[in-house]
Amino acid sequence: MKTINELLGLKKQESQQLVNELNKLLANYQLYYQNLRGFHWNVKGEKFFELHLKFEELYNDAVVKVDEIAERVLTLGGTPMHTFSDYLEQAEIKPAKNVTQGHECMELTLENMATLIKLEKAILPLAQEADDEGTITLLTDYLSQQEKTLWMLHSWLSK
Repeated sequence: MKTINELLGLKKQESQQLVNELNKLLANYQLYYQNLRGFHWNVKGEKFFELHLKFEELYNDAVVKVDEIAERVLTLGGTPMHTFSDYLEQAEIKPAKNVTQGHECMELTLENMATLIKLEKAILPLAQEADDEGTITLLTDYLSQQEKTLWMLHSWLSK
């Protein structure tokens, strides 16, 4: 029987490189997600109600993306990372511990999202070289949404 890569018309070496990069993205999404959960639970201050809802909206979106990235890794014949020790080792995004002030939560969310955008843009040329339309579509859909969200978060933080 043919491998999944052969059935998809993708080269095994290029697919493995994409799997590795998507796993790094997955690790960063998991830290981003967990940070958002912490902000949602622990934010304090006059903007509590507004931010509590916003962080919930963002983490609900992130959990969907976590699943989609993991399933893309599987589609490319890889195994998605699934332990927090691996996530912590691979992620550029760091855990935001004991952050409760709304402005700081939003600044970290903005920085974390910028990291995700940077990683997604770095994967796109690899996916293009591999002629992997599935990964290209996944990431360009993310980017168009995230760039708008990044602008909105940046505007919220502007004085």
